[in-house]
Amino acid sequence: MTQTMTVWLVIFVAVLGANLPFITKNLFLFVELAKPKTGWWRLVELVVFYFVIGALGLLLENRAGQIAPQGWEFYATTAALFVTLAFPGFIYRYLLKHP
Repeated sequence: MTQTMTVWLVIFVAVLGANLPFITKNLFLFVELAKPKTGWWRLVELVVFYFVIGALGLLLENRAGQIAPQGWEFYATTAALFVTLAFPGFIYRYLLKHP
């Protein structure tokens, strides 16, 4: 897999992972809840998916070569980007009328 394909794979998975908490009714895709998910559960899912996708990115970067050292600025930027990628799912869940 080329580095370009790796980057696009991480971006695609990040878009999917950022929107999953808002699109699905199950917790972490598999755990069916007795009550509907609250906003807090969606936030917890969003944070967990951020770290899982970040780990996937580190794994793919490690396979491509040496991992570059990251400071807090990198994590703040990627967290802001991840929340921005979650915007379509947020709009779908909270701002659109559902029948």
